[in-house]
Amino acid sequence: MTYAPPESTVSRVREHLANEVPPEHFYVELLGLRYYDMASLHERVTEGLPFDALETLQDALACPTPRFAALVGIPLRTLARRKEANRLQSDESDRLFRLARIAGLALKLFAGGLDDARAWLFTPLQALGGHVPLDLAVSEVGAREVEKLIGRIEHGIPL
Repeated sequence: MTYAPPESTVSRVREHLANEVPPEHFYVELLGLRYYDMASLHERVTEGLPFDALETLQDALACPTPRFAALVGIPLRTLARRKEANRLQSDESDRLFRLARIAGLALKLFAGGLDDARAWLFTPLQALGGHVPLDLAVSEVGAREVEKLIGRIEHGIPL
């Protein structure tokens, strides 16, 4: 897989969002992936995503390496080893995939507006008990809360 600069990956997400019915896993574009079916995605996450996927999402979010490594739950020294091996472990890939899902849903919420999505993802929100959406997304429970909040906002449900 070749490295895709952040603007091209975000542009591809925007193209999907412009469709009446985007692919279910449209957000995988933020990882530089080009397939959307569950079986392929499961296989790739299980075998470990290429390190480029991490860099692609990190660049799209404009997140400094120490902060992003913490979000994915990879110590910096381990991150350096993963870069050298060009492969993430399965559990690391799963956490990265979860962050991409949340980032993609935020992009959808803001109609493809990357700056607005980034700002929202890194801002403490009263609706999340003062937590930062991406900080909550480090766990599946927290990620589900962020998804529920996005759904409420999209449907105009009072917070």
